[in-house]
Amino acid sequence: MSARLEVEPVVTPEWVAQRLDSVVVADVRWYLDGRPGHDAYLREHVAGAVWVDLDVDLSDPPSVAGGRHPLPTPETFAERLGALGLADDDIVVGYDDQGGGFAARLVWLLRSIGQPAALLDGGLAGWTGARESGPITRTPVVRRPRPWPARLVRSADEVQAAAAGGGGAAVVLDARASGRYSGADVLPGESRLGHVPGARSAPWADNLRRDGSFRSAAELRERFAALGAVDADEVIVYCGSGVTACHDLLALERAGLPAGALYPGSWSAWSAEESRPVAIGEEPHETPTSA
Repeated sequence: MSARLEVEPVVTPEWVAQRLDSVVVADVRWYLDGRPGHDAYLREHVAGAVWVDLDVDLSDPPSVAGGRHPLPTPETFAERLGALGLADDDIVVGYDDQGGGFAARLVWLLRSIGQPAALLDGGLAGWTGARESGPITRTPVVRRPRPWPARLVRSADEVQAAAAGGGGAAVVLDARASGRYSGADVLPGESRLGHVPGARSAPWADNLRRDGSFRSAAELRERFAALGAVDADEVIVYCGSGVTACHDLLALERAGLPAGALYPGSWSAWSAEESRPVAIGEEPHETPTSA
C-alpha cells in the first residue's frame, strides 16, 4: 500500500522518463467513432508500452443491465492483465491521445484495488521520449483476483437515491460532454437523451488545460467546490459507459478530496431501463420525464 501512496494519480512525462526501468507503460487508446485504437498503437507508441484493450481487457461484454462497458469481474481482470504481463506489484502508467479520458479506466481500476498506477500527464502528445512501432510482448504472469471495493462502486438504485437528495449528503456528477448531459447531442445507439435527474454536469475534459495537461490540484478543487463535491459526504460519478467517469474520479483524488464512487453502467445502462427517469436541459433539477 505504501507504493500506491507514493504514486500520484497523474505523473509528468519527466517522472516517467526517470523511471522507465521500474514502471510499465500502457497504451489505452480508444475512439468513440469506432477507429481501432490498436492500429494507432502499432503505428507508433511510447517505447516499451504494452497495448491494453478497453473493450476486452477492462470490460465485460456489453449488456442491457451493465451498459456498454460493464466492469470486468475481478477474475477476468486478473486473467487479462496477467496475460499482458502486468504483475500485481507493477507500477503502471497509462496514457491515450485524448487527455487520458480512456486510459483513466485502467488507472482507476488499478488504484481502486491498491495497485500503484497513474495517468501520463498530457498523454502521447506530451511524451518527448523515445517512441517505436509494432507490438510489445511481456512475459505473462499470474495475478491474484481482488474484488472491487464496495465503497467505490454504486448501483443504479443508489445513484437515483443520491441524485434525488439534491446535494448535501451526496452529489452525483455526470462526466459526459455538456451537450450530452443537456440532451442537445445524442450518441448513436442511445435510446434516450438527457441526464439522471439531480445530477450535475461535470465534463471530464474540463479537468484539463487547453494544452491537454491536467489542471493543478488547487484549480480542480475550486472546480469541484463549485459543483458541491467538496462539502458532500459522498460523490458518485457516471458518464456514457463508466469509462471517462474515471477521469473525474482521478481528478477528485488529485484535488485532495475523498475517493468518489463509480456507477459502472452509467448512461448506457440507465437510459436503457425505461423505468428510470431522465431530465433534459442544462440544469440538474429540470423536470424528469419517462421518455
